[in-house]
Amino acid sequence: MKKIFILWFLLGFMGISYGQTITIKEQETNNPIELVTLSSATSKVYATTNSKGQADISTFKDVEKIEIRSLGYKTIIKSYAELEAEGFVITLETSNLNLDEVVISGSRWRQSSDDIPSKIISISAKEVALQNPQTAADLLSVSGKVFVQKSQQGGGSPMIRGFATNRLLYSVDGVRMNTAIFRSGNLQNVINLDPFAIENTEVLFGPGSVIYGSDAIGGVMSFQTLTPQLSLTDDAFISGKANVRYSSANNEKTGHFDVNLGFKKWAFVTSITSWDYDNLRQGSHGPDDYIKDYYVERQDSTDVIISQKDKLLQIPSAYSQINIMQKIRFQPNENWDFQYGFHFSETSPYGRYDRHNRVRNGTARYAEWDYGPQIWMMNNLSLNYNAGNSIFDQMSLRLAHQWFEESRIDRAFNKTERNTQSEEVGAYSANLDFIKTIGEKNTFFYGVEYVLNDVNSEGELTDISTGLSEIGPARYPQSKWQSMAVYVTDEFKVSNQFTLSAGARYNHILLDAEFDTTFYPFPFTEASLSNGALTGSIGGVYRPNDSWVISANLGTAFRSPNVDDLGKVFDSEPGSVVVPNPDLKPEYAYNADLGIAKVFGDVVKVDITGYYTHLKDALVRRDFKLNGLDSIVYQGELSQVQAIQNAAIAKVYGVQAGVEVKLPKGFGFSTDVNFQKGEEELDNGETSPSRHAAPFFGVSRLNYKANKLQMEVNLAYQGKRDFEDLPEEEKEKTEFYALDENGNAFAPSWYTLNFKALYKLTDTFDVSGGIENLTDQRYRPYSSGISGAGRNFILSLTAHF
Repeated sequence: MKKIFILWFLLGFMGISYGQTITIKEQETNNPIELVTLSSATSKVYATTNSKGQADISTFKDVEKIEIRSLGYKTIIKSYAELEAEGFVITLETSNLNLDEVVISGSRWRQSSDDIPSKIISISAKEVALQNPQTAADLLSVSGKVFVQKSQQGGGSPMIRGFATNRLLYSVDGVRMNTAIFRSGNLQNVINLDPFAIENTEVLFGPGSVIYGSDAIGGVMSFQTLTPQLSLTDDAFISGKANVRYSSANNEKTGHFDVNLGFKKWAFVTSITSWDYDNLRQGSHGPDDYIKDYYVERQDSTDVIISQKDKLLQIPSAYSQINIMQKIRFQPNENWDFQYGFHFSETSPYGRYDRHNRVRNGTARYAEWDYGPQIWMMNNLSLNYNAGNSIFDQMSLRLAHQWFEESRIDRAFNKTERNTQSEEVGAYSANLDFIKTIGEKNTFFYGVEYVLNDVNSEGELTDISTGLSEIGPARYPQSKWQSMAVYVTDEFKVSNQFTLSAGARYNHILLDAEFDTTFYPFPFTEASLSNGALTGSIGGVYRPNDSWVISANLGTAFRSPNVDDLGKVFDSEPGSVVVPNPDLKPEYAYNADLGIAKVFGDVVKVDITGYYTHLKDALVRRDFKLNGLDSIVYQGELSQVQAIQNAAIAKVYGVQAGVEVKLPKGFGFSTDVNFQKGEEELDNGETSPSRHAAPFFGVSRLNYKANKLQMEVNLAYQGKRDFEDLPEEEKEKTEFYALDENGNAFAPSWYTLNFKALYKLTDTFDVSGGIENLTDQRYRPYSSGISGAGRNFILSLTAHF
């Protein structure tokens, strides 16, 4: 008896239980569906199916309303008793016309989009498998709702609703990726993420500061990486995939491997990806202004202009990258779930192609202008606790450490001095989030957050003829940036048709910087900022019936000055230099948006969202004086002094619209279009178009799916932007744009016609690929310094196990 009692005690302590497994399959093919979400609004429990379409739903016992959702399938609602009566085997019907799905970006918790007034879209791993994006930046553009700018092949800077760079926020597994040196110029940090290792991507449009704090003005991009899957039986659960891919436009050679090893309580995921890209070939039909048919090479202590044999190659644009991810999960019982994730990404050095296009005195301005290796590492520990008490129903603690390294290397043509500026950022964060349901109508999401960024910046000057080096000017001061916040959101079910949400956040940010005046005579050696910001939102979702959704939202957002705003020194354009300005305060955004979605007869879905954002005290680059001087000598050139200042009011408004049509015989058609217009106040009181408000753009798709085959023909396009409609700061960047009959810069309209296909050869092997830019157009997305790929053949082979 004593032995039996001890065994019972140990089993109870270890949380060993024999749960109930459900299997979910696709109705048409009977194949298992991965990442189906099962949730209960009343009991706040959820489960997600593994690669075999299975999930443990023992925590749902006696639940009357279980919502079963997956992107691309019709949502069904059943009770536990009904699932039991059906033998715990469910089939889902294919449909792209859903008006609701499960999302996490709105509150960091799993929610139905029924209850969120903000516009949120998801990009699934299945869509990524069909489209074969080369980078995470390309992955975002798959949606047709995010515009991506590039200055080099190794990059990609998203633009959302007229905002970009440090006015957008990146979140990886719930952890803020933005650092104190995220700049107002184009950012490449999104390429640190591995599309093969991303389980789901969500984009929240509009302000997200209540949950995410500073920077979330235009939107939030939330990336959820592969979650370790536990075994639902006594046997180990092993799954994974291996992939090889080739693309012709840049001679891409990519290899990926990931494996999941799951036991009852422990699970492990390992992922490794390697990319290698040659110089990118642009198309043969388009503006000749985009062609640079030479590159610079060092020969016998002299920089030499080399004429290209293939003038369509964009040299230098080649680069390579490696990503490694290791995640560990421990679930001792149904209440606790521990997860640890390690992420590492490193690129090779790569040329910033737009800078290599710059000319001075009739020849190349630079012999070198490269980014050094871009390194990102993250350690992320999350603890999730599910058990109701008087304070919370669920609790989540996220502790993260990130490490960022980046550098810039430049050398003027036929000069021997190479300038290298290197930055390192240690980023530490802690998030404690809670969810509590009170009664049947109120659900509270609340939490606290602390973030610390430690910025170290160095400069080095090297004489390449002698190899001797000395300390050079750093780009940033040595700095510490801290953010402390408390926030709460209440989701109130007014009725079964109407949900009201309101939230508020108070954020306090501290910045301390120490300046080195060795190279520049700043009138200060230290600077500090202490800013408080209160933001809020209120909105509602009204569903008169299952085919209508009307949502409206009012919200504010802020961006506190960071180290890049306050302290950097760099050349923004030929003849200008940006210097530090310690007298800065936060900028605030005030936003309103209204969305309407309607499904007509389960055949047509129409989705339209209109928005307006007003930005006050905008941090912009303006002419400045340093020690009373409006010009100083920078890198051997007399340059106009500029600085970031709270000097403008800006506004952005626009419409996002989409149409989906379910056609017979497995066919479907969809179109997503985006119109936005932005204005920014100038020094003289006049206005200029906002730089990050992209021209009209969109994508139209014709799809076909039947059994093992999936195909798509799509047309991606962008409207024209004439010289007079360009932002003032863009008009002189002739290396970016085509030239009109008057020799003025403008952004031509363009389109690409693309074909994608995926065929399931066996249960193990898939082959996918296609042809991008079938008509071989030479095009350049607005504000980009490098052209898109010409005709590009893609072939990818994937093995699932």
